[in-house]
Amino acid sequence: MDKLRNYDISFSGLKIGKHEFRFEIDKEFFQLFDTEQEFTNPKIAVEVFLNKHTTFLEFEVKVDGTVELVCDITNEDFDHAIENQIDILVKFGEEYDDSEEDVITIPTSDHAFNVAHLIYENVALSIPMKKISPNISDEDLAILEKFSPKEIEEKEEEVDPRWEALKKLKDKN
Repeated sequence: MDKLRNYDISFSGLKIGKHEFRFEIDKEFFQLFDTEQEFTNPKIAVEVFLNKHTTFLEFEVKVDGTVELVCDITNEDFDHAIENQIDILVKFGEEYDDSEEDVITIPTSDHAFNVAHLIYENVALSIPMKKISPNISDEDLAILEKFSPKEIEEKEEEVDPRWEALKKLKDKN
């Protein structure tokens, strides 16, 4: 947990206005979180822009770099470019609350804001669901599509007329 403090941005001593912070992210950063990664060998530059106002803070977190993914089709490793941005508004209140999508409330007694989870989320959102190597051609994808299982269309079941007759009898009683 102490290593996450490296990603604290102390805003209490900063003047009102814009400020910039930079971080270099590698596998050690992701080891701070208790989750399995879908990627390896991250090399990511992070820029955090803080616009401090008297009653709230605006954060813009940009990530740019590469991670190594495993292709879902060939099982080969390939480099995937990571480029994403998250904008967050931080306001002050009684207690910590991140229930809103783009707004985080922190206690008024706080003097720093930790951006580690924002960086982590930013990178995680940049990982595609389907991991397809750029070395796979359109022809290869067409062949895979041709032989992939097709969705089976459900046919409407025809109701046996004998059941319909029984149902009518039941409804009469």
